[in-house]
Amino acid sequence: MTSPNNLTATDAAKAIRAGELTSRALVDACITRAEARDADVGAWTYLNPCIARDQADNCDHAISQGLGLGPLHGVPVGLKDIIDTADMPTENGSRLYEGRRPVADSTIARLLRDAGAVIMGKTVTTEFALSAAGKTKNPHNPAHTPGGSSSGSAAAVADFQVPLSVGTQTGGSMIRPASFCGIHGFKPTFGSISRAGMFPLARPLDHPGIYARSIEDIALMGDVLMVKDPADLDMRGHPHGKLVAALGEPVTAPPKIAFVRGPMWKYAEPYLEDVMLGAVKALGGHASEVEMTGVFDDALTCQETVMMANVQANIGDYCREHADMVRDETKRRAKAGEGISADAYIKAIEFRDTLSAALDRMFSSYDVLITAGAPGEAPKGLESTGNAVFQKLWTLTGVPTVTLPKLKGPSGLPIGLQVIGRHGHDGDLLRHARWIEEAF
Repeated sequence: MTSPNNLTATDAAKAIRAGELTSRALVDACITRAEARDADVGAWTYLNPCIARDQADNCDHAISQGLGLGPLHGVPVGLKDIIDTADMPTENGSRLYEGRRPVADSTIARLLRDAGAVIMGKTVTTEFALSAAGKTKNPHNPAHTPGGSSSGSAAAVADFQVPLSVGTQTGGSMIRPASFCGIHGFKPTFGSISRAGMFPLARPLDHPGIYARSIEDIALMGDVLMVKDPADLDMRGHPHGKLVAALGEPVTAPPKIAFVRGPMWKYAEPYLEDVMLGAVKALGGHASEVEMTGVFDDALTCQETVMMANVQANIGDYCREHADMVRDETKRRAKAGEGISADAYIKAIEFRDTLSAALDRMFSSYDVLITAGAPGEAPKGLESTGNAVFQKLWTLTGVPTVTLPKLKGPSGLPIGLQVIGRHGHDGDLLRHARWIEEAF
């Protein structure tokens, strides 16, 4: 019999509703797995079994009383340790915030609780969600990085310690860990999930996102979280993606797919070209090869300017005033933003609009774009979380992306197939991504 912690969130939620599984049994199985694998994976920075089990017991009591149930009732979720929770510490991966206890839940935590989810604990993040690595190791090979900054969130789902988790992406922090850990990762359209109660790294780029083990699970959780929140001033007017409904619509014809390379490909591992051409072949002639040149040549520099100027503004004071408590890698990254002038920043923000318009024109000819989820397999070693270059353009322009765990590198480690959709068309993206997944 399958252990409950191996279930997808969708299957677990159905089993709990049907009375075939209790939330307590599911949470117990997840805790047992997390504790057994802590030395090998190290996904959690805070895991209190008592708090998790109390939530699960309350979920089971609600079922016994015939109370209304939310879409995630009884399902455990991990939260990246930059997302506030009133009943657990939120330390932002930093010694400066050690022992910090928020006075209120973030909007993400509140929406999850309202949907009946069990917030099982807080997952490891790099310091300030930047790049100074935490303790987490890749579940497929502990000598390799799980990626970052959402390292614990991705590893916990990949290692069957929890069916769902929340991470964030400012450069490549959602999709790269998903690629390295071999799971589904979803970065929705910018402004779709509220960041109220979340540590700000770069306001124009910060995207909360979802880790799961199926596209259906992404849709289930996405519908819970993609809700308008006036507390986040950058939210879209109507962010609700209606993702579950979108997945229920049939794909009547194969999507028009473009396999894109672009400026990030000069950082690709030598074997990546063959891996991706194999993916294109698997799609049976439904994917065309497109080189992203011209205006896209300067996209990576633009993203770096926008991100590092904001990083300097948000954590520069920490690095200067508490240098002994901030890690060298964080100080190095923040320092990169010191020389960015107001003129350069404004030009970068304006150029971002040009890039967005050029990218949107591509979707006049194609339903989705595909490329690799990372430059290759997870690199060996735990000091670096890998290169975010394969996500930067999509983060900068705020388009939705999802990675599918369908490819492998020469060492047998996962490489995600990254699928990119049109701005605001998150439901269409997931529908076409499922078609692509099934084509494999």
